[in-house]
Amino acid sequence: MITHERADFINEVEIETILAQHKRPEPAKVRELLVKAREMRGLSMDEVATLSFVESPELLQEIFATAKQIKEDIYGSRLVFFAPLYISNRCSNECTYCAFRATNASLKRRTLTQNEIAAETRILIRQGHKRILMVSGEALPPEGFQYLLDSIATIYSTRVGPGEIRRVNVNLAPQTTERFRLLKQAEIGTFQLFQETYHRPTYAAVHLKGTKRDYDWRATAFDRAMEAGIDDVGIGVLFGLYDWRFEIMAMMQQIRHLEETFGVGPHTISFPRMEPAVGSDIASQPPHPVSDADFMKMIAIMRLAVPYTGMIMSTRETAEVRRATLELGISQISAGSRTDPGGYKDGEGDPNGSQFQLGDHRSVEEVVSDVVSLGFLPSFCTACYRLGRTGKDFMDVAKPGEIKYHCHPNALSTFQEYLSDYASPQAKSDGEKLISIELQHMDGQQTARALPMLNKVRRGERDVFV
Repeated sequence: MITHERADFINEVEIETILAQHKRPEPAKVRELLVKAREMRGLSMDEVATLSFVESPELLQEIFATAKQIKEDIYGSRLVFFAPLYISNRCSNECTYCAFRATNASLKRRTLTQNEIAAETRILIRQGHKRILMVSGEALPPEGFQYLLDSIATIYSTRVGPGEIRRVNVNLAPQTTERFRLLKQAEIGTFQLFQETYHRPTYAAVHLKGTKRDYDWRATAFDRAMEAGIDDVGIGVLFGLYDWRFEIMAMMQQIRHLEETFGVGPHTISFPRMEPAVGSDIASQPPHPVSDADFMKMIAIMRLAVPYTGMIMSTRETAEVRRATLELGISQISAGSRTDPGGYKDGEGDPNGSQFQLGDHRSVEEVVSDVVSLGFLPSFCTACYRLGRTGKDFMDVAKPGEIKYHCHPNALSTFQEYLSDYASPQAKSDGEKLISIELQHMDGQQTARALPMLNKVRRGERDVFV
């Protein structure tokens, strides 16, 4: 059994030393790194540090252009859609930046029943979603851990006409190896967990009580998840708590540790920036605010550093910021999100029950129409999870470039489902035009797979994938 009393793979001295050595990057060195990045084999911590200090507008544009090219080479125009489903905002932790913190008397507490979870799921299905991220505060109701397992089962078993949720990813508290095995048996997709900050002094300062105060228990959660057979994990930090350069370097250490220990790194990286939250002063005034310019640079650098890792942008950000990040490496986005339990039934959601303030309030169709107008292909695909193309098996297919023969046809198939079942006439017309354009740009092998799948969906078949 793999155990870690302390997350020694996060080495603050190494991070600070490397950052200090690369504060004045030479333009020739930067361009040399960009040439290497185009080989799509990733970057080292030293190379990430070098790029993080680039300030020249000309060099930044070269970084952005390289990130855009790498994303297009690997993902094409695909953009995966999902929605969070908050089932409880009760929490036993005292995290100063979060509205869910235990002593926050301003928050309206709620734990959804299984009937209420089914009702929320039906709303998401009617919006066209196939993939959900189930989120819960870190205090369980009387049913205990079984409540989480029951909730996953409820989401999977809910149907509305031809619609269903085909993959439930989860953002939950760190678990024991045995509980991770139960989550695996419940057929979750990705287990997502944010360290919030990898800087130990800052971590101690913002986590005042509860199990979340244990830095090492949280940082080693992915080891226990992978030992239990969950080979798709999602990492992230809450940018604004500490220096963003330190945080992405620490993420590189976490990635290196997972690759060395299990042969594969995280499936996704998320980039949440601090947003105002009910009952939290620090959330409105981050101690280390990240400017839009640095935010864009960070995302582009991470696309170069871990080219085959999915990168997620939530509705914390405004529509304008989200559009800009799509060009730089983001491959998954949420849409139509609510961050309070019962928020979808309540329409606009309840700000007094939400974890944080949203920046993008658009509906799913508005986001779909927007990304279509930008030339991106909305994908609701979940095929890889169900065919076992996860973890190392996914990377073994992705790195040689073979994944495009699966993902692109599957994206078209699921987008056609969305257009046929949920889109307005105008959105459907625009979407069909995009599908025609995508088919024209595909090679013969992709087209041979995609056309029969599209025809099946148009004839009424559903869940058609390769």
